[in-house]
Amino acid sequence: MNRTKGDEEEYWNSSKFKAFTFDDEDDELSQLKESKRAVNSLRDFVDDDDDDDLERVSWTGEPVGSRTRPGSFQSLSDALSDTPAKSYAPELGRPKGEYRDYSNDWSPSDTVRRLRKGKVCSLERFRSLQDKLQLLEEAVSMHDGNVITAVLIFLKRTLSKEILFRELEVRQIALRHLIHFLKEIGDQKLLLDLFRFLDRTEELALSHYREHLNIQDPDKRKEFLKTCIGLPFSAEDSAHIQDHYTLLERQIIIEANDRHLESAGQTEIFRKHPRKASILNMPLVTTLFYSCFYHYTEAEGTFSSPINLKKTFKIPDKQYVLTALAARAKLRAWNDVDALFTTKNWLGYTKKRAPIGFHRVVEILHKNNAPVQILQEYVNLVEDVDTKLNLATKFKCHDVVIDTYRDLKDRQQLLAYRSKVDKGSAEEEKIDALLSSSQIRWKN
Repeated sequence: MNRTKGDEEEYWNSSKFKAFTFDDEDDELSQLKESKRAVNSLRDFVDDDDDDDLERVSWTGEPVGSRTRPGSFQSLSDALSDTPAKSYAPELGRPKGEYRDYSNDWSPSDTVRRLRKGKVCSLERFRSLQDKLQLLEEAVSMHDGNVITAVLIFLKRTLSKEILFRELEVRQIALRHLIHFLKEIGDQKLLLDLFRFLDRTEELALSHYREHLNIQDPDKRKEFLKTCIGLPFSAEDSAHIQDHYTLLERQIIIEANDRHLESAGQTEIFRKHPRKASILNMPLVTTLFYSCFYHYTEAEGTFSSPINLKKTFKIPDKQYVLTALAARAKLRAWNDVDALFTTKNWLGYTKKRAPIGFHRVVEILHKNNAPVQILQEYVNLVEDVDTKLNLATKFKCHDVVIDTYRDLKDRQQLLAYRSKVDKGSAEEEKIDALLSSSQIRWKN
């Protein structure tokens, strides 16, 4: 998209644009990201700080290139890291009422120094290519990202793009600032032309991929993503693009079907829990949560089946269990929760197993107001005794605390806990019976 002189002046006068500095993170990354509100709603159910051991899905709904990885340009995100090292100057200001001195006596060095001090001055007197390039060299030598960008805006307006690209190709610092600026103002056309000139194929592919964010119609967006599949991405990123296309294709089918079911009013789950938003363009984890909420019992052969999603996108067990637990607990479907953690061996014996740890299961169940009987069952499955006691005490699972102190033969702790239960309650009677029992050999 072509920008006018007024648009470029707005860059400096509007707070929505952030000037490039040497120590900026690449804000382009944050602009690329899909909405995270739905993902955050999942975290409200989970409320888990221990994220390091949670395996991640290959495509989480973030567009390719939105993850920062160290190293050279080996990936799309690396190709985006056009930020130089450091800035030593404040942002370029344009104080109200600033005296505008357009003296023709200023040298490129004088002009850059005035710009750095935040003073407004005309660059129009620099008409020859040699003068313009000297002005740019002076700006770069000042290590001030705002001044460099101001000069680049002038060059962009007064030079043909062929000459501009040719000169910037041998001036890498200025080139990186121009790339950042074009991303900031959304001048995709000039950015694509620049990447073609530089033969930076992955960045060219990424810029093309970014275009999908401007396409609102889901079917048109899907078709556009299909055109991105064959672009020159890395092998890993090509897989992400394919996943993005496949996920949106699924979401379109699910959305159309569920909208019909909801409007018909004959499906209980949609009557009791009307949908709050469309599933279109949501991240994979949110789509899985939605599927576990509305389509949990569907056969694997359907597109909306949670198991189908798990297999198609190779979702790890931890991520799947965590998401399914959050969805089924929110519906208070305790039998589904029980089945989620029940496994059977070849002899037919059943056993409870939680790849995310039973302490996390307990926290999620409590967050969804599980009855104390349900909580106690899962607190008892926590292997570490201290963790079990902490959870049982925190969530008032009295029987678990009492039985644990009994098994530990800790009379003093049991006596101390007696003061925390209601007087005349069944728990107090149970404690009294244990304290007076001659069958237990207390250790204290």
